[in-house]
Amino acid sequence: MRYALLVQGGPYSHQAAHSALRFAEAAIARGHHLETVFFYHDGVYNAARLAAPPQDEPHLVDGFRSLHEAHGTQLKVCIAAGLRRGLLDEREAARHGKQGHSLEAPFELTGLGQLIDAGLSHDRLITFSP
Repeated sequence: MRYALLVQGGPYSHQAAHSALRFAEAAIARGHHLETVFFYHDGVYNAARLAAPPQDEPHLVDGFRSLHEAHGTQLKVCIAAGLRRGLLDEREAARHGKQGHSLEAPFELTGLGQLIDAGLSHDRLITFSP
């Protein structure tokens, strides 16, 4: 089965992001394919380049990055929600005259059309919200 996930909760303020990551790992372990994770609302903070949680807490940014590296999972971040919250890639930072970027690679800014496409092109779209 081909899954896509929608993560709407921030990384350490709600359980949504941690639950999404654990679901992703469990689904892959059972032989399913996780092709896309879309981050929306406060979920975009899961793509923050400067996240540095204490060592005794899970590093969710690294966890999602590992999904991409090991399984090719696309990590899509809503551009409107990201810009509102100060998450910019290098291109958007330059376009807005900012000195640095705050979006961690391989997360990528994209539009809501990609979320709609994920809902149409995958077998299941699972939502993780606060």
